[in-house]
Amino acid sequence: MLDSVGFIGAGMMASALMDGLLAKKTISDPSSITCSDVWQPSLDRAAEKGYNTSLTNDKVCQNSKTAIILAVKPNIIETVCSDIMSAAGAGDDQQEQQHGGGALIISIAAGVTLSTLQSYLPGRRVIRVMPNTPCLVGEAASGYALGSLATDSDRAIVQAIFGSVGLAMEVEEKLLDAVTGVSGSGPAYVFQFIEALSDGGVRVGLPRAVATKLAAQTVKGAAEMVLRTGKHPGELKDGVTSPGGTTIAGVEALERGSFRATTISAVKAATKRSLQLGGTVSSEDIDRKYNL
Repeated sequence: MLDSVGFIGAGMMASALMDGLLAKKTISDPSSITCSDVWQPSLDRAAEKGYNTSLTNDKVCQNSKTAIILAVKPNIIETVCSDIMSAAGAGDDQQEQQHGGGALIISIAAGVTLSTLQSYLPGRRVIRVMPNTPCLVGEAASGYALGSLATDSDRAIVQAIFGSVGLAMEVEEKLLDAVTGVSGSGPAYVFQFIEALSDGGVRVGLPRAVATKLAAQTVKGAAEMVLRTGKHPGELKDGVTSPGGTTIAGVEALERGSFRATTISAVKAATKRSLQLGGTVSSEDIDRKYNL
């Protein structure tokens, strides 16, 4: 169980994480969570749940002994980090902070690298996380990378926090752009597939509401089979496709439409765009090293 956690930014993603921490009993009491935001309605919603709130970041720094999550837009990360460094100890004295002490800093700001975070937060332990929107329903798929000063205990902390809202997997930082391409952007691809599957149902006579529910539950059930059985998706697919049957006819139609290749292209395009937005890799290296 974690001691106390802070959130700088109290939007939808932060709110889902706070609720997840309580639901999974990773935090024992809502008063052990402190959040700040510039938008009062977000703070009002948080206060209704018993969380400590503030319009400024110093209270978050003072109250948070375990971790501080930076749930803000990338363009204000430098300002937020400055607030953390200038806060009175951020829960510990300045000497301890310069030796990796103080609360662990976890950033979910897209495209902000560990080297950038570490330059803004000298001496602090930092971890970078790429979550996704299913965090809002407790089914996130998050990738994370540890900074140079982060410890095994910090790994356990980030697993506890993001594991409270789904799956969290450690990767090398250079792979976080690929994580963006697969799970960060992936929900949009799946929503589009569910919509298309529902459209197909309507085309063959199902009412829209019925088609959409069947399509969504089918995707949910199939995903759960992959996770629970540990079997290769191709093996599970073969288990449905009997010789000369209806499913193989549908699979053939998908292949004629380059379903597999188009999906791979979508992941490549999103990964490439993530690298471009990050600004740390040249266009030449994106083409040469990453073959994108």
